[in-house]
Amino acid sequence: MRRINGKEDLDDEEILNYYLNKLQEVGGESMAHYQIGIAVVDNKGKTYAITIDETPFLMTTKKSNNDFISGGILDLISYDLECKKYFNELNEEEKAIIEEKLIETYKRKNITFNDNSLYKQDPEKIIGKIFKENKDMPILEDLYNIFLEDKKTKKYAIKLIPFIKGSMNFFNNYTNVELENDLIIADVYDLGEENLKYGMYLFIDIFFDKIKENREEKKAIYLDEIWRLIGVTSNKEVAGFIYKIFKTIRKYGGSSVAITQDISDIFSLENGTYGKSILNNSSIKTFFALEEDNIKVLENFTNLSEKEKIEIKSLKRGENLMFVGDEHILVKIECSELEKEIIEGENKNEKNYNSN
Repeated sequence: MRRINGKEDLDDEEILNYYLNKLQEVGGESMAHYQIGIAVVDNKGKTYAITIDETPFLMTTKKSNNDFISGGILDLISYDLECKKYFNELNEEEKAIIEEKLIETYKRKNITFNDNSLYKQDPEKIIGKIFKENKDMPILEDLYNIFLEDKKTKKYAIKLIPFIKGSMNFFNNYTNVELENDLIIADVYDLGEENLKYGMYLFIDIFFDKIKENREEKKAIYLDEIWRLIGVTSNKEVAGFIYKIFKTIRKYGGSSVAITQDISDIFSLENGTYGKSILNNSSIKTFFALEEDNIKVLENFTNLSEKEKIEIKSLKRGENLMFVGDEHILVKIECSELEKEIIEGENKNEKNYNSN
């Protein structure tokens, strides 16, 4: 449970800011350690409890240059004095060890760098090439078990526990996503605030791989709540991946659409580097009514005129200011009765709508 001073279910940003403020109060850094509590109740109702203090480390307001979060958000400000690196960082030796274990994980499922290993074996060559089934592929738990076998990699197994046995164990499974459908929607709402970025990143990675399969086929990927991927609670690796999609998707016959309710959120990481890059790589930009604070943020990254600043504050529902290249156009969107029924959910159990 994420709880501080009685407040529960804090998100990453709230937790990080709390500890950064506490560190500021003591000069910017402090020694710290994690304490593990274990309690067991026997069949007579008697409770046995023990606490274990883990190895001390340094917490500092100077964040890691690498924003990748392999464990908790506090890894960004936790420094291992013995290894001389932040908790979220891997040195070249560690990367090589993890890659070795990944290769071993696939090898045990008879999957190698040979593409033919991805297909079922058919000695008589009657049925031709048939892709292996999901159950023939490794899952996270297979990698977890291999980590546990080696003293050097047990620490990585610990990082995977939330994904194997904890609140995020839904990642430890075979995919059931059908990628041949014309319309694929990844609803990650029920993942919870803490897990959303993992789910969003995973699905986007899967979808982008699908998009790259056929350059002749037209397709589009829509990224709602994109601030979760390029905002302050994200990291450089994820934000860089999203930027790569916007920069390269056209050459695969695709298009990408970023959606957010608060424009300032997409400029909150790395002084807006990723938000600005995505905005610059978007040929069409659509802005609905904005508050004064958001307009001030937007004018730092676009060429809004004084007249447009006034107009964008007074836009009504369905109205927007659209940028198409150098043209700025006021647009009013009106939906048809059919679209209205679909959006509002009317008669959803009585009719099936198909679109081509």
